[in-house]
Amino acid sequence: MERVSVLCLSLLLCSLSGAELQDNEIIEQREVSPESVNVPEPQPCPSDLHAVLREMSVKLAENRLMIQQLQTLNQGENEPFAPSLFCTNWTENQVESLRRDRAVGQVAFSASLLESGSGTLGPFNAHTPLVFKHVVSNIGKAYSPHTGFFTAPVRGAYHFEFYVIGIGGSHASGVVLVKNGEHIFVAAEHQTNGYGTAANGVTLLLEDGDVVFLRLWQNCVIYDSENHHSSFSGHLLFPM
Repeated sequence: MERVSVLCLSLLLCSLSGAELQDNEIIEQREVSPESVNVPEPQPCPSDLHAVLREMSVKLAENRLMIQQLQTLNQGENEPFAPSLFCTNWTENQVESLRRDRAVGQVAFSASLLESGSGTLGPFNAHTPLVFKHVVSNIGKAYSPHTGFFTAPVRGAYHFEFYVIGIGGSHASGVVLVKNGEHIFVAAEHQTNGYGTAANGVTLLLEDGDVVFLRLWQNCVIYDSENHHSSFSGHLLFPM
């Protein structure tokens, strides 16, 4: 009988403990605060995504416009230097051109036939180059007293003059100015007695390296003395 009473008492205690535990769980569940509950955030709808994309497109366009404005401003700041640089280069080129023209522009010579004494050359059976040996001036060294040739140092306009004299007799006095083998102008005179004189001049456009000289005409004579009657002169008018 006592065993039955003890068993019933034990079962009663266990039932009470279980009910208490369930009550405690219900109370704990009721005491949970709303802040501790993880509520999922609402997801943006498609219309919100389109609005975000439009805003990003506007920002991108604004950035592109700002970059273009900065590039234009930078270019504008550099442009004033371009005319100044052009003027500087043009001035330097002009100075160099003037310096070069001045250097090559100093070309002039004048010479008479005989270096000393007096005498007559000719007549010869063929045209004969004349060498004017008495050099009065030879600026630029374009005339050679050894060959009688004038060699143009630069392309330009040149002027030449030549004077001849001959003692009267059976032969005329005559010379021809030659450019690169081409006869240009002739000066000739024939006197049976006394002195016969002739002169001529010409302006030529010469290229760099062109050669000009005088030839004694075939069967003609030329005379010279200490007075330097027969002469050959030339100078550069201006380069081209």
